[in-house]
Amino acid sequence: MQDAAALLAIESRYRSLSVLMDERMRRQWAAAESRAYGWGGVRAVGSVIGMSPNTIRKGLAELAVRDENPQAPVEPGLRRAGAGRKRHTESDPQLLQALESLVEPTTRGDPESPLRWTLKSTTQLAQELTRQRHPVSPRTVGRLLNDLEYSLQGNRKTLEGSSHPDRNAQFEYINASVKRFQQSGQPVISVDTKKKELVGVFKNDGREWQPKGEPEKVKVHDFLDAELGKAIPYGVYDISENQGWVSVGIDHDTARFAAEAIARWWKKMGSKRYGDAKELLIMADGGGSNGSRCRLWKVALQELATKLEMPVHVRHFQPDTSKRNKIEHRMFSHITRNWRGRPLVSHEVIIKLIANTTTKTGLKIRAGLDTGNYPTGIAVTDEELASLNLKRADFHGEWNYKLLPIRKK
Repeated sequence: MQDAAALLAIESRYRSLSVLMDERMRRQWAAAESRAYGWGGVRAVGSVIGMSPNTIRKGLAELAVRDENPQAPVEPGLRRAGAGRKRHTESDPQLLQALESLVEPTTRGDPESPLRWTLKSTTQLAQELTRQRHPVSPRTVGRLLNDLEYSLQGNRKTLEGSSHPDRNAQFEYINASVKRFQQSGQPVISVDTKKKELVGVFKNDGREWQPKGEPEKVKVHDFLDAELGKAIPYGVYDISENQGWVSVGIDHDTARFAAEAIARWWKKMGSKRYGDAKELLIMADGGGSNGSRCRLWKVALQELATKLEMPVHVRHFQPDTSKRNKIEHRMFSHITRNWRGRPLVSHEVIIKLIANTTTKTGLKIRAGLDTGNYPTGIAVTDEELASLNLKRADFHGEWNYKLLPIRKK
């Protein structure tokens, strides 16, 4: 059993001396400490100072050589100036350009867009780069793609057949709109409904640390609990501030529920950050309660624009590209990860789990329960639609439009 007091003393000495030692001195010092510690010293010392056991063993070998020949002169330094392995991009200045040229044919949208992804694997890219006399490993390719703000995405099925010929152009149009709003300090939000959840002692995918042999017990069958009901999380993600709001509904996922969630985000978060806002940009999927064909969505946004007293712009993603909406991978994925393996036993638990979701990049989320009733089946007539202060863009007005406030008479 490791001596806790001895390990604390080793850790304390290391903190005091590590800044004064070079790489060789650190491993030889660690080797000397492991000798003094006795059996199990290599693993014990390595665990408290964060040094690899192999590094300490190398230090032990160096100490053994010195013990055999204590009069041998000490080498003056570790490396010559400028020695050491260079970064691949330094030793091969054409590497990034070669990688970009391989990825470019499968890039969607503006090359400067945050909506970049590649469909080629790092192994395939590494093999092709090597064939082009840019030898590199798949891991290095992954790091370079990450530096270039690419990410590997999967496929998504769509019921609408082949892609629309203007899909890429729509990406570019969305990206240009986002840049324009951000440069002028106007709010840009990404919205969507997360998967509906049953409330109660039901199985939730994923695993959580529990005492051995004591898993949390849940119901065998997932039938709706008439008393607890369901939870409908509708999210609003501020892409400029990396902050979000989630309204947890209990009734139906309708356009008015979606618009109410946006209004709550504005009241709770948006108005404090964008007090001088003159317009709002919403990025939404092409289907669902905030779909491009949903008439009630436009009616609800008209009410929102009038309430906020500013134009509300909308940019829709096509159905087969909705996963590119920022809220999916910037907010919803982290919420799912935060509550994995935990039964969502009440609306209060759901709200707390959502609100306590954080990331290393500083994501902050607030959440609240929406107990309102949102009936389905509301029809919007042609006359009602024509009465809206709706302005469609010249480029695909069915996907890109704005609602202007209606001044009260």
